[in-house]
Amino acid sequence: MTSLPVRMGCSPQSLGCFYGARRGLPQRVGDFFLHDWPGAIRDLWRETLVSVALMFVGMGAGAWLVASDKGWFDAIIPSGLAAGRGPDASAEMLRSMLYDGDNGFLSGFAAYLFTHNVQVAILAFALGFAFAVPTVLLMLFNGCILGAMFQVYWAKGLGMELGGWLAIHGTTELFAITLAGAAGVRIGTRIAFPGELTRMTAAAHAGRVAATAMVGVSVMLLSAGLLEGIGRQTITSDVTRYAIGTGMLALWIGYFYLFQVVRNGDR
Repeated sequence: MTSLPVRMGCSPQSLGCFYGARRGLPQRVGDFFLHDWPGAIRDLWRETLVSVALMFVGMGAGAWLVASDKGWFDAIIPSGLAAGRGPDASAEMLRSMLYDGDNGFLSGFAAYLFTHNVQVAILAFALGFAFAVPTVLLMLFNGCILGAMFQVYWAKGLGMELGGWLAIHGTTELFAITLAGAAGVRIGTRIAFPGELTRMTAAAHAGRVAATAMVGVSVMLLSAGLLEGIGRQTITSDVTRYAIGTGMLALWIGYFYLFQVVRNGDR
C-alpha cells in the first residue's frame, strides 16, 4: 500500500501540510471589512435602490395621511410614545424638544425609533423568504413613521430642525435599515424567481450574500446607537448636526461603493 506524499518537514498528521495554513482571526476580520462586507453590499445595489424607494414612498404616505387627517398620527405612532406631542402641540413645545438634551419625549422617541429599527432590520432580513412581501411592508411602515413625525414638525415650521436632530444618527441608522431590506428582498426574489436553479439552491446562494451584509448591518446599528447617545445630548447646532449626518453618509457610501474602485484603479 502506497503512502500519501508528505511535504518536506511535515508529518501526515498535520492537515496544514495538505490544505495550507488556516487564516487567523485578525486576518478573517480584516478580510471581512476590506472585502466580504463591501463586496456583499455592492452585490445588493439593485435591491438597495428598491429598499430606498420603498422607504421614501412610506415617508410620503405617512406625511400625506397626517396632513390630510391628523387622526392618522395616532394610528401610525402609538399614543403612549407621542404623549400628546402630536399635530396639536405648539411650535414652542416641539422646538424645546429638539434642543433640550434632557427632554423626555424625544429621548423616548429616539430610544423607540432605534429599537424599532433594529427589529425592522432583523425582521426584514428574516422574513425575506416569504417572497419579500413582509420586507416590503416593513420598509413602507418604517417610512410612514418618519413621514408622520416629519409632517407634525414641518407644519410648525420645524421640519429642517427635526431633520438635523435625526441626521446625526439617522443617516447611518436608516442606511442600515435599507441594507437589511435589500438583503430580505434578495432572498425573497431569488426564491420567487430562481431561474434555472432550484428554489433551495437559489435561496442558499442569496443567503450567503444577505447574511454577510447583515453582519455588517449590526455594526452600523451599533455605530448609530453611539452617535445618537452622544450627539443628542451634546450637539445643538443645526449646522453641526447636518454636517455629522452628511459626513457619515458620505463615509458609508465611500466605503461601500468607492473604496473598491480606488483599489482597482491602483492595481
